[in-house]
Amino acid sequence: MLTAHERSREDTAALMEGIGRRARDAARPLAIAGSDRKRAALTAMAEAILRRERTILEANEDDVANGSEAGLSGAFIDRLTLTQARIRDMADGVRAIAALPDPVGEVIAAWERPNGLKIERVRTPLGVVGVIYESRPNVTADAGALCLKAGNPVILRGGSDSLNSSSAIHVCLVEGLVEAGLPEHAIQLVPTADRAAVGEMLKGLSGNLDVLVPRGGKSLVARVQQDARVPVFAHLEGICHLYVDRSADLDMAARLAVNAKMRRTGVCGAAETLLVDRAAVATHLVPILSALDAAGCEIRASAEVMAAWPRASAATEADWRTEYLDAIISVRLVEGVGEAIDHIEKFSSHHTEAIVAEDPAVVERFFREIDSAILLHNASTQFADGGEFGMGAEIGIATGRMHARGPVGVEQLTSFKYRVRGSGQVRP
Repeated sequence: MLTAHERSREDTAALMEGIGRRARDAARPLAIAGSDRKRAALTAMAEAILRRERTILEANEDDVANGSEAGLSGAFIDRLTLTQARIRDMADGVRAIAALPDPVGEVIAAWERPNGLKIERVRTPLGVVGVIYESRPNVTADAGALCLKAGNPVILRGGSDSLNSSSAIHVCLVEGLVEAGLPEHAIQLVPTADRAAVGEMLKGLSGNLDVLVPRGGKSLVARVQQDARVPVFAHLEGICHLYVDRSADLDMAARLAVNAKMRRTGVCGAAETLLVDRAAVATHLVPILSALDAAGCEIRASAEVMAAWPRASAATEADWRTEYLDAIISVRLVEGVGEAIDHIEKFSSHHTEAIVAEDPAVVERFFREIDSAILLHNASTQFADGGEFGMGAEIGIATGRMHARGPVGVEQLTSFKYRVRGSGQVRP
């Protein structure tokens, strides 16, 4: 006789198998759907999000209250919280995706062989995409809209902490699909908080799942990478660095440091470590730390930095490896751009790094030698975002090196096939 736990796992397995089957059934009609129909669906989704704003906010209030009661951190609560402005931004993001060129069918390259064969490489949908994410309910809209634009059915498994918010947003997405005459199961939200659902997705849903995108903390991504039986676009933690060179404009450096760290501390593009050229200590260090301190940032520093800024607390080896997602930054001095590059190579998660400098040779060396997904010059690390890249939105920032890297937008959610046109050629 099955225990209640075993029955629950069986029920979840059956639930997920049905979700996978329905997603696969939606794949072909979605892959061949015209651009106008997809655009109409996305536009209707954006309108539904705005129309149902009150419902979404009420659902989110329940999630935030539950999260606060459960003792979630301030940064976690910030990522979980929706406001009128954030809901409007969400709708604007869906509209921006609707306005993007349709990647499906785009000819990426074309050439002709000496024998007269004409070959084209053409974008195609990836297939059924699974997205596993934590806390951020806006990912429900971003991921659903991006996958639809790229012609992919998507299975969304949000965190249990945001299930009410994600469910309210998902209703809007389905409404848009139905209004445009597209399969309503093209965007499905896993309706249970049972962790066994994640396990079923990692197993591939009986061959119905083609790729997984995890977006969350280090432990989630590590589990997905370790256990998944389907390809994974890894969105790892954002241990992002800001390096201030001796040639940096001081006012710019202070302004960028505050924005990179404090604009939103809970996003993956927030700067976690500040590196300052030792040659700029007398001119740059204290003004930059003063600006961060005035903004409410806690400073954890090396001994050299503490000598100039005694209010800092001592940084440990663990601080250089920590994604704080909070109003905390670790600070150390480096011997020019070379030592900055060495530090970043040792401690970075290869997400986003920025340099503040006016010396073009220093900038070019920084860009040439650092192998992170996003590098910025004289700009805040908080621009590490698909919307800011003109992609409308993103599913996440891929930090691996295979297929997709950086913001995962519509183009990154496609594969390609070859079309070869002949006139009777046979191979000798």
